[in-house]
Amino acid sequence: MSAPNNAYDPVEVAVLAPDEVQRMLDDALAAIAAAADLDQLKAARIAHAGDRSPLALANAEIGALPPAARAEAGLRVGSARAAIRQALAERQAELEAERDQRVLIEEAVDVTLPWDRSLAGARHPVTTLGERLTDVFVSMGYEVAEGPEVEAEWYNFDALNFPPDHPAREMYDTIFVAGRHGEQHSGVLLRTHTSPVQIRALLTRPLPLYVVSPGKCYRTDTLDATHSPVFQQIECLAVDEGLTMADLRGAISAFVEAMFGPGLQTRLRPDFFPFTEPSADVSMECHVCRGASARPGGEPCRVCRSQGWIEIAGCGMVNPRMLVACGVDPDRYSGFAFGLGIDRSVLIRNGVTDIRDTFEGDVRFSRAFGMEA
Repeated sequence: MSAPNNAYDPVEVAVLAPDEVQRMLDDALAAIAAAADLDQLKAARIAHAGDRSPLALANAEIGALPPAARAEAGLRVGSARAAIRQALAERQAELEAERDQRVLIEEAVDVTLPWDRSLAGARHPVTTLGERLTDVFVSMGYEVAEGPEVEAEWYNFDALNFPPDHPAREMYDTIFVAGRHGEQHSGVLLRTHTSPVQIRALLTRPLPLYVVSPGKCYRTDTLDATHSPVFQQIECLAVDEGLTMADLRGAISAFVEAMFGPGLQTRLRPDFFPFTEPSADVSMECHVCRGASARPGGEPCRVCRSQGWIEIAGCGMVNPRMLVACGVDPDRYSGFAFGLGIDRSVLIRNGVTDIRDTFEGDVRFSRAFGMEA
């Protein structure tokens, strides 16, 4: 049996030679110092301080040395590995500090910029104008009346003197609500105007009666620049003793002056509505050009299309048949009514050319009107 090799020279283990250990240390320190970011430093750590790094492999060779040589070789390799760990920690701290400083500069928040990135909204112009129209009538002594949007056919047509064969009752004009068993003509519909509210007011309120009824209406109109299947309408109704067309004309003139300013002329032209007799179409002098565009040499006007007049409403004296349907004595009482579209009034008053702009929900459209009271 051979004795232990106590005379084994550690110099013969090349990777443990002092010069070789120093070279591996210098390579590691150079790679660490050259790391420009944390990813490169991670690669240097794996290459020079990992389990398969040169110094780790050299450390595994220490066991092959005789006992007398192991301490010196272990101290040499251990010191080199400790120096690498310290260099890695210092470089790690430097790169993290540089990263944090760079983030502060590149991702800085400019507190002088507007903090609210959500656009501020505003009250919708149709809502605003509807309330203003209502206020005009209330200031003239009218009361506000409301009714359901899903209405019975009797209130929407029969009580308003629409004959059974009137075209407005057809499916191409009125949106009927399907019945419980699927029947198409159930007698229930989405109201086509706010006139049913006037019927309900006559049936439930004492005379004399002065009411204004704003609200949403529905028709099977094709959506385009001037028509919508859903629109806002406002109507007024006055029933009292001795009311005449002169009272109607005065109410219209007061309304136009309150909405569009003083000095505008109005005109009534014969028209037909089943619930009024006589009936008239209401036009007012253009509030922009004051009729000058229709005169020779006048500048073109986009609002009235150079006609000088703008149609704003329909009106008339309440048909006696409507009064009878509501239990009112037509020999004692008379009345007048007129109504107009709120959406169309927004277009006329503000020069809007496309009614679709009023309900597409673009906040930029509403903000243009601000917070007008």
